[in-house]
Amino acid sequence: MKSIHGGDIYNNKVNMDFSVNINPLGIPHSVKEAMSDALSYADRYPDMVCSGLKKAISEYFTQQGCSIQSEDVIPGNGASELFMAIAHAIKPQKAVLLAPGFFGYEHVLRAVGCDIGYFLLDEQSEFSPAARLDALMDMLTDDTDIFFIANPNNPTGYLADSTFMKQIIGHCKEKHIYVVADECFMGFCEKNYSVLSLLCDYDNLIVVRAFTKLFAIPGVRLGYMLSKNEAVRQKVQRNLPEWNVSVLAQMAGDACIKESEYIKETASYVSGQRRLLSDGLKKLGFKVYKSDADFILFYSKLPLYDILLNKGILIRDCSNYVGLSQGYFRVAVKTFDENVRLLKVIGECIEKK
Repeated sequence: MKSIHGGDIYNNKVNMDFSVNINPLGIPHSVKEAMSDALSYADRYPDMVCSGLKKAISEYFTQQGCSIQSEDVIPGNGASELFMAIAHAIKPQKAVLLAPGFFGYEHVLRAVGCDIGYFLLDEQSEFSPAARLDALMDMLTDDTDIFFIANPNNPTGYLADSTFMKQIIGHCKEKHIYVVADECFMGFCEKNYSVLSLLCDYDNLIVVRAFTKLFAIPGVRLGYMLSKNEAVRQKVQRNLPEWNVSVLAQMAGDACIKESEYIKETASYVSGQRRLLSDGLKKLGFKVYKSDADFILFYSKLPLYDILLNKGILIRDCSNYVGLSQGYFRVAVKTFDENVRLLKVIGECIEKK
């Protein structure tokens, strides 16, 4: 049985994992040091309100020109915990999701008994939601309570621009619909289309980000939510456990947020390697979709998941995404050597067919 998420290395014999989208530059040295130092505090309860981490996040975005106060920030045990808390806080009865899209949204909405409507993205337009803007707005009606959108989208990697995002968020505000903008992969993009600057003007907007992917610490579990809506923040906070963010995670996050050069280097490196991997897959004859993230969606008639798994390489079979079918696969953008190795192995498999 194939997992609903990537990273199933515990049930498979894997030498290279291309199924999860983690920063190929690895964990920054300062973050490793912070986590090592955190062991000295393991005999204490963590700061229940994450005051130091909130302050660090607030200061970082203020330096970027966004008016983010400490009270606007709610850290969580990964973005997934925050999605669940948001669902329980708002208790939506009807939601709209883009398809294909991240399964985690469906998971949390099902947990609160919410009806879900799927807006199918068009493969011919590279899965761009902007290509069917009017149709999407027509679906976001007065009886819709919440709309989740990842930017860039997972698994397609499509990055919606600021104009589209503002139009959708504005439309949803008129209809009294909450918008949860998942920006967990925004740090990998050379173009910054974050909606953080819109928080002050749109009280229906909730932004969720994570340290997991960008700083290569998925095992630590650390994300954060940003909102200017005090009532929403209070409800979300009430739906989170006490001491949900460990000492190690808080200290790691404080170190991560200071790594501005690492973030710049990441976007540049990923861009070059994404181009290499995308061009290589195209040369091998696959249909490759445009991506601005640290992963690539492509189509193959070959059963690549099983073929590569037999060679110790794990990729993401995307056939279980709503809106996709058999033959769609996602691969992470990794280091130069790993990307070249993947292309070489796939090429050898094709030659044997």
